[in-house]
Amino acid sequence: MCGIVGYLGKGRALEVILDGLRRLEYRGYDSAGVALVASGKLQVVKSVGKIRDLERRIWALSGEEAYHLGIGHTRWATHGRPNETNAHPHVAGPIALVHNGIIENYLEIRKELELAGYTFQSDTDSEVVAQLVRFYYQGDLFQAMGKAIDRLEGSYALAVISEEEPQVLVGTRKDSPLVLGLGEGEYFLASDVPAILPYTRRIVLLENWDRVVVNPQGVVVVGADGKKVDRPFQEITWSMALAEKAGYKHFMQKEIFEQPRALADTIGAYVSPAKGDIFFPEGELGEGVFSRIVLVACGTSWHAALVGRFWIEAQARVPVDVEVASEFRARNPILDGGTLVIPISQSGETADTLAALRIAHEKGARTLAVCNVVGSSIAREAQGVIYSYAGPEIGVASTKAFVTQMVILYLFSLKLGLVRGMLERGDVSWRLKEVLSLPRKMEEVLSHEEDVSTLARELYHVQDFLYLGRWLNYPIALEGALKLKEISYIHAEGYPGGEMKHGPIALIEEGLPVVAIAPRDVVYEKMVSNVEEVRSRGGQVILVGFSGDPLEQRVDRFLEVPPVDGTLTPFLTVLPLQLLAYYIADKKGCDVDQPRNLAKSVTVE
Repeated sequence: MCGIVGYLGKGRALEVILDGLRRLEYRGYDSAGVALVASGKLQVVKSVGKIRDLERRIWALSGEEAYHLGIGHTRWATHGRPNETNAHPHVAGPIALVHNGIIENYLEIRKELELAGYTFQSDTDSEVVAQLVRFYYQGDLFQAMGKAIDRLEGSYALAVISEEEPQVLVGTRKDSPLVLGLGEGEYFLASDVPAILPYTRRIVLLENWDRVVVNPQGVVVVGADGKKVDRPFQEITWSMALAEKAGYKHFMQKEIFEQPRALADTIGAYVSPAKGDIFFPEGELGEGVFSRIVLVACGTSWHAALVGRFWIEAQARVPVDVEVASEFRARNPILDGGTLVIPISQSGETADTLAALRIAHEKGARTLAVCNVVGSSIAREAQGVIYSYAGPEIGVASTKAFVTQMVILYLFSLKLGLVRGMLERGDVSWRLKEVLSLPRKMEEVLSHEEDVSTLARELYHVQDFLYLGRWLNYPIALEGALKLKEISYIHAEGYPGGEMKHGPIALIEEGLPVVAIAPRDVVYEKMVSNVEEVRSRGGQVILVGFSGDPLEQRVDRFLEVPPVDGTLTPFLTVLPLQLLAYYIADKKGCDVDQPRNLAKSVTVE
């Protein structure tokens, strides 16, 4: 969602804030702005559009002055249309504020403030927070912030400055991420680590209800109880190169090609090839005495959960439910101490998934998160966590997080099957050998990217696609369709092959592209029947299958993947679908890394 950057330090606030906002563009936004303090006065510049549009206005207005204090923001509209008035920062008297999140009781507070004589310029809930801080402000911004957040209901990450305190930066958070960076004589606030990584590797992960005040004397953090707390800093070890394009045209393209490395790193973190065993953090599985497992996730992570259900039920013999997090929390789910709830999230900040985790705790279920971001909200609040090692994922359309989530779920199914006595150690050992071969086989698939690029040039003008898969590759059909919709804006639907006759077959007409995922697994023959049904109605069949498949001669286009054990095919079959979506979107001239209306981390409901 929205991106926040704050700076106090050596006189390079404008440089740091603009650079940080550029590094947060992947979160999605429709407008941007900065507020700087110079000569005891606020300077605020806002613009609809991209960071480059904001920069043109800044350089025209600001001159060459060195700024020691400032905040910046990229906005993804929730309350109020995308325009300059609704863009952040919001100014209330001497105060400027930026906000990520949603304030649920903003109308009530706004009415109170209007009755007290305060005038509002925007349609946003965020301006209400700025005016509320102003209402309580009596020369101490930190104290005013504390009184203001006591009134707020909802989610927020806030950064605030005042022209009356030109050496003070204040921040706070609840259910929206905010990190503090510690430099040499300078301090940073940001929504995400990549924004400030070029300037410091010492990061403090702020907790819910933390308030932080930064001034030239140092940093003070106050917890929910109003008492000073000592939050330890973390040293970020991954390289900045992981968050740069490294010669690729788009982050998504780079991240697609990083998947073999990401998978190998995640496997290597938990698998001992010499012992033929899997080692998760101590005690995460206990004795495996769960009567039921519930996987909760959103979007691409939900598709990973759908694949994981097959593995867990087959290899550990535990019943598994897969829930869309927003729907899970909307009802009164049946959970107890015998249920293990596994929230799955790349960012660890997904609002609906975080809410589902909290519901699980309220009902006494055990929780174990699968997450890519160390110290994120979901990782901290779950009773246990298994981290994926995808590294930073900048493109909005998730790729490498998806395959690393899947491999964790696969390894989890093996370990749980072993713990529960459903698998012999020898079974696990040979399955792990197959898993260890996946990065090499993924590289082989990706080496055929030119075939996919050529196909994309032929199909980028098409308006509709149909994706078909069965068994483990039904979720891959869903994922392939989602990727195409997300970044190329082409209508696409994913279906189980067996459901084609129950409606989707009516859509098939001359030339309709139908992507059929048909590796030679236990449902191969049934997929062959689907392919023939499509061909007989004039559909254009794009087959994803094993090398040497005789069907290659009977379809319009063939995208090959190397043979692998049937239970592992999703790791390979998803790759051509990611590439196809990418190259179609690129050919259409779409903004691949920042598709319209989408945000990387959905931190509001």
